[in-house]
Amino acid sequence: MACVNPDGSLSPSGLVLLRALDAPGAERELTERTGRPLFQVRSGLRELQSAGLVRAIPVGFELTGVGREWLSSP
Repeated sequence: MACVNPDGSLSPSGLVLLRALDAPGAERELTERTGRPLFQVRSGLRELQSAGLVRAIPVGFELTGVGREWLSSP
């Protein structure tokens, strides 16, 4: 499940995961929110984190300012 395309845009899977982070959540919570298996959520989070769209926090992950901007852009 690639989340970030080579051109920096998000794949449909990446967009689903980014939207699931409208509220911070742990990996297992995100599996429930997205319906994706844990291994896909983990790899997707790594990609989104490398792209600067999400960050790790003590309780899991949350959107960064860039991630919020990305979601609010048309």
